Amino acid sequence: MTKKQRLVLSCTAALLLGSAGLYAADCKKAVEVPDASKILEKDKLAPPKVWKMPKGCISNDPKVIAIGKFIFHNLNGKKAKGTPPPGLSRKQMKPGKTYKAGEKIPPKQYGNCVACHNIEGAVGAGNIGPDLHNYKKQFIDTKARDYQYVYQQIADSRIHDKDSRMTINLTTGLFTPEEVCAIASYVVSEKKEK
Repeated sequence: MTKKQRLVLSCTAALLLGSAGLYAADCKKAVEVPDASKILEKDKLAPPKVWKMPKGCISNDPKVIAIGKFIFHNLNGKKAKGTPPPGLSRKQMKPGKTYKAGEKIPPKQYGNCVACHNIEGAVGAGNIGPDLHNYKKQFIDTKARDYQYVYQQIADSRIHDKDSRMTINLTTGLFTPEEVCAIASYVVSEKKEK
């Protein structure tokens, strides 16, 4: 047993016996207290950002909708169900980074939107966020929402709700603008229940 391990054991015993005050100075040496301010600063979210939807973002192209559907229904590349559609990878290539042979490329994080949202064909909890069944018919066709709203919600929902707990996909760089367009295209697409 190392000196530090003995000190930790002795401090634990002192705490259990109610005599920690006797060993307070020594016990401080047994406990590591890292400077969390750097960790907190690194993990701090950027302020909410308004994102302008790119031209031609919402698509009826089945290939684009398939990408959006795959992202919506899966968590990450390592555990994703099925084969990603063309144009989507299980790996997350960081923009501008050159990977060397044998270097590990991290798995692509998908949306796992079904953890909070219900939608046609969903297999997930889906009872935390709004139900997205017939979204186009209920919201777009009635003009209660527009495509820009859908794009912004997926990109950074804090613009519409400062207390939102939804994943901040574009501001954090989790998704690309094209992937946000694919998800939005899937949400507003006509879907049939099986």
